[in-house]
Amino acid sequence: MPRRNRPHASRKHAKANTDSSGSGSSSFGWATTRSESGPAGAESEQFTVRTVPGSRATKPYRCPGCDHEIAPGTPHIVAWSNDVPGGADDRRHWHNGCWSARARRGPTRRWS
Repeated sequence: MPRRNRPHASRKHAKANTDSSGSGSSSFGWATTRSESGPAGAESEQFTVRTVPGSRATKPYRCPGCDHEIAPGTPHIVAWSNDVPGGADDRRHWHNGCWSARARRGPTRRWS
């Protein structure tokens, strides 16, 4: 009998329903989002945070924590405010270390 390389539909549906832990995070394909407090000066705001693996980082970005470039292929964090209108349209890409140190180091510049 020939081998079937296609996944079974029942396995696909079971895998989609496994993230029901209620941990405040959700999964969108390759990305997992979570909610965290904001950087210095915006600690009271809640931010949605998504981790971007290096294989998905295809463009250069400017980190607001250190004002240095995030090179393509570098794993990083994408964060946007839940409290400000615009939400995901106003997202910012941060180095992992800069986001971790956000309580001590706020954004280095403001966008208009």
